Amino acid sequence: MSMKRKNICFMALLVGMAWMMSACGGHSDDQVDTSLVHNPNSAQGYNDKEKVPQIRFDKEMHDFGVLAAGENISYSFKFTNAGNADLIITNCEATCGCTVADYPRNTIAPGEGGYVTVTFNSAGKAGQQLQEVTVVTNAQPARTKLRIQAQVR
Repeated sequence: MSMKRKNICFMALLVGMAWMMSACGGHSDDQVDTSLVHNPNSAQGYNDKEKVPQIRFDKEMHDFGVLAAGENISYSFKFTNAGNADLIITNCEATCGCTVADYPRNTIAPGEGGYVTVTFNSAGKAGQQLQEVTVVTNAQPARTKLRIQAQVR
């Protein structure tokens, strides 16, 4: 490798490292207000007097059965806030672009509930499919995995 090429590679490496360091340590205005996060677990044990939401789904797995390739189908996972504080769903993260989730954007009071609707597009898929959607909330635990599966033919 020529000296010029080595210098270019070295400079690209330095620029990349500088970018990574600034991206990791930078400040973001999109941070969640920490007053929304309450963790009743500590080194001293569990504090049952702390007000925390708890998301409880009726089921966390749905099997669509056999689908024809190209079908676009949905399932609504029913949930309840079983905690004693307002529940906020901040995001739903799918493992694949063929799967999307719709969820309530409002706060859910204790005892109230709603649905996370997962839509799967089987276009370009074949065989057994297993997709996950991670529901991110202010509850403890903060992440819950919902799964859908189908046999695409």
